[in-house]
Amino acid sequence: MVDVVVDWRFVPDMGMVAANWSSCQWGWGRFFTPMDRMERMGFFMAWMEGMDGDFGVGMGYNGGGLGILYCLGVLALTGIDRGLLGPDAASISGAPAPLPASIEEVQGLLRDQEYISDRGLAIAIFLALRLQRPLFLEGEAGVGKTEIARALASGLQTDLIRLQCYEGLDINHAVYEWNHTRQLLEIRLMEAQRGLDAASGAGAGPDADAGLDLFSLRFLIKRPLLEAIDEGRERAPVLLIDELDRADEEFEGFLLELLADYQITIPELGAFRAAHPPIVVITSNRTREVHDALKRRCLYYWVDYPDYQKELSIVRARLPEAPGQLAQQVAAFIQELRETELYKVPGVSETLDWTAALMALNMRELEPEVIDDTLGIMLKYQDDIAAVRGEPARALLERARNRGPRRGGRRG
Repeated sequence: MVDVVVDWRFVPDMGMVAANWSSCQWGWGRFFTPMDRMERMGFFMAWMEGMDGDFGVGMGYNGGGLGILYCLGVLALTGIDRGLLGPDAASISGAPAPLPASIEEVQGLLRDQEYISDRGLAIAIFLALRLQRPLFLEGEAGVGKTEIARALASGLQTDLIRLQCYEGLDINHAVYEWNHTRQLLEIRLMEAQRGLDAASGAGAGPDADAGLDLFSLRFLIKRPLLEAIDEGRERAPVLLIDELDRADEEFEGFLLELLADYQITIPELGAFRAAHPPIVVITSNRTREVHDALKRRCLYYWVDYPDYQKELSIVRARLPEAPGQLAQQVAAFIQELRETELYKVPGVSETLDWTAALMALNMRELEPEVIDDTLGIMLKYQDDIAAVRGEPARALLERARNRGPRRGGRRG
């Protein structure tokens, strides 16, 4: 049983009740008791169903169209998370972890989340945390840029808010928009209230206040950027702006105010400023150049392909059950493959996928036939697969077996 107090308003000509769960969303309720009996008694029973799937059985009192509805019954988990506990309660509980006090602690924090970082990346993260500056990570797809933000959020025991960029992304999907459906419902309710006031002889309230109320916080839908600077947050979240290069150049202008002052201005409501500035991580695959005005507000780091030793450490950390010889040969083969002229060389994610696939095939070491059969896990273009399959793959395997812990990365 859950006892929830919600605001509600009575819509007489529709035979329904509109309710606002903990001032976060609207729902509809149909009367169980007949309308005439409800009007005489003032009490009613209703089934409430919210827009996001939460529901309950309620008992209410009709006090001239405005009153209180007590929901007694079952609320879905999404309703409890969003309506009762607040946006953060379902994701992270307990005290936030302290910020790392040294570069070594940054590396340890990431290592605890199974992310292997070199010292250069750890320095960039350490300074971004200490100076409260956004971290701009650039590099080829699949080198682990997005995973850095996930590891930070998990290691710092805070929320991860992700904005996935794409062509055509605008302020309505990234920052905020107005809940037009709910605004129309409010207008309908005001019209119904005026009808009740006219029938009872009461004077109508001023329309100016109602108009102002339509652009208040309860009609505002917060998108990722605005959520990240919510003044009600008790801890700084990690804000991941992923693949910024996929968004239009005009969208970068929306980010300048946020990155400079951790502030967003909404014309109807004014400026929103973060009580706890978010930890901002921006990633780019460099499919286009990002404007200098945005880069100047960030600390920059290029995330390269790992060398042999680092890639082997990643495989062992993520897939500890992988046979030792297989892990070594996979890391060495991928290193050799990246030095081949290909349209798209495999990233770390492909290394892990390939290792997991070989384990599923019960392989304990690489064999030429299996390499040919599984090239599609590493390479995503047919021309690349055709260029590697057969004798080239056997030559790569032979070099990988003799490679050992020498240079890594990609020649270029």
